Amino acid sequence: MIVTADIYDHYHRTVEVCDWQFRSFGQRRAFYGPCETIWSYEDHRPVLEALKQEGRGRVLVVDAGGSLRIGVLGDRLAAIGMANGWVGVVVNGAVRDSVGLDALDIGVKAAGVTARRADIATEGAGPRIVGFGGIRFAPGQWVYADEDCILVSPEQLDLEQVTAPPVAAEYR
Repeated sequence: MIVTADIYDHYHRTVEVCDWQFRSFGQRRAFYGPCETIWSYEDHRPVLEALKQEGRGRVLVVDAGGSLRIGVLGDRLAAIGMANGWVGVVVNGAVRDSVGLDALDIGVKAAGVTARRADIATEGAGPRIVGFGGIRFAPGQWVYADEDCILVSPEQLDLEQVTAPPVAAEYR
């Protein structure tokens, strides 16, 4: 299991920390992998198309413009992603079906939850470099996420180098 605080302590000169707080869903509360990115404002269709592709252990980062009005990911789409080998999805926006998401072996970080889904397609949605929370996400970077935060690294980190410091007696 990864701990972003320990990763940051060891790689603080390498990683960027997303400034925004996200909620965690899915059975994988901690996940990491190569980054794939898309922009999709209030439209789940580009997310579905991405998750239909072979995931190969990647993390899909979706910039939904921070909208909490329309969910761009739900349990059905997440199940498709899980079946295709995606380890996680980060959504700068809303998801839906949170109870269903929590039943799946995938990690999901999202700004919030809603019941609404998209009725119309969004023009211009699709793969592109995205940015939110003070950092830029680009394909090929590595995303590390747990219940505390989201980190981005320009390359895969050697997690064997990351060790949790012993807990001091006064903190036990």
